[in-house]
Amino acid sequence: MSDRLSPFLLSRDAWIRQPSHRAWLQVQGRRLLDFSKNACVEKGFAALDMDGNLSGDETPDATLTARYTHAYAMAALQGLPGCAPLVTHGVNTLRHDFRDMKHGGWMDTPDEEKGRKQAYLHAFVALAASSAALIGTEGAQELLDDAIDQIETHFWCEKEGVMRESFSADWSHEEDYRGANSNMHSTEMCMALADVTGDLKWLHRALRIVTRFVHELAPTQGYAMPEHFSRDWTLLQNYHQDQPFHSLRPFGMTPGHFVEWSHLTLKLEAALLRNGQDAPDWMLHDAKALFEKGMSSGWNADGFPGLVYTIDWGHKPHAHPRAHWAQAEAMTAAINLYKRTGNARYEQWYRTIWDYIDTTLIDRDRGSWFNEVESNGTPSEHIYQGKSDLYHAYQATLAPMLPLSPSLATAIEEMGVPY
Repeated sequence: MSDRLSPFLLSRDAWIRQPSHRAWLQVQGRRLLDFSKNACVEKGFAALDMDGNLSGDETPDATLTARYTHAYAMAALQGLPGCAPLVTHGVNTLRHDFRDMKHGGWMDTPDEEKGRKQAYLHAFVALAASSAALIGTEGAQELLDDAIDQIETHFWCEKEGVMRESFSADWSHEEDYRGANSNMHSTEMCMALADVTGDLKWLHRALRIVTRFVHELAPTQGYAMPEHFSRDWTLLQNYHQDQPFHSLRPFGMTPGHFVEWSHLTLKLEAALLRNGQDAPDWMLHDAKALFEKGMSSGWNADGFPGLVYTIDWGHKPHAHPRAHWAQAEAMTAAINLYKRTGNARYEQWYRTIWDYIDTTLIDRDRGSWFNEVESNGTPSEHIYQGKSDLYHAYQATLAPMLPLSPSLATAIEEMGVPY
């Protein structure tokens, strides 16, 4: 284990040391994978409704396809039948259906001629390709090389040390925007690329992203991570004020992202140390601060359990639905902080968040998790339709049992999941 504190030195009654808890995680992960297999369509993966059926128009989505490919690659690394063919399908559709054959890069839907090329999507394509390459999927290395080329050519800004946000289809127009969300997922991508390619420049890039957002920008708001900036780094406080339920760029700030940045910062610290690199002393402090702000501003913020979707600039609840991914990332941050520090308070948060997920989000009648619920736990669809996502929930069943470094797919490839 490359964590600074081995789980075997943690309290004997910690859940992650209990065989019954590890078995529970395994069962939940298998159920999520099985439910999501219905999302496979001719040109990728498409959204599912509340019952696990295709939503109607069956339009494949590139981000979903990349996320599913990544998830099923991790499952295939564990030797789970039926998963490797889905990875092959995902790689093939990303190479041939979603790719812009004229200008390069990837579009949101197959054969799309207009629209924008997003850093957010390209980060997931690279992540999916890196995971698929670990199981030797045909075409995965070519997809990975292509994704890296697009990122190097268009998205990575060496001067600023962040990812550019988006471009027109022919790369002629760059969006006047710098976003925390795309850079957060690019941090995850960078760590995976460092593990799979062996090129440590990706860790250095991840550190530059984290330094700017976590160490420089988040403290200006008391570690409530600001999300939206113009290209000259002017904070856009009114951005999407009329779109509180936007799925990627909502108004205000997102406590689920505070905690996600928290555990990514811990993982990057571990990755740097594991590779003999210097890890700044502020990384643990800032990871703790982000988690504390996320939980204090988002959890039970309106009198009900769960993390609210967004808060306003006064750090008060703005959009109240509980997104499933926010709870999954909070749980991951809690257990990673526990593994990193040994502080039992984080293990108690781990239990509290899983209790909420189990009693409120897991749908035992129809399968999977509800993508979102109201404050009182009633399923809703203000932000997300149906049950289209696998990525966050499935990773939540794996992360507790794996070290902080290497990244999840590489950790599974090297050591398996110690259920």
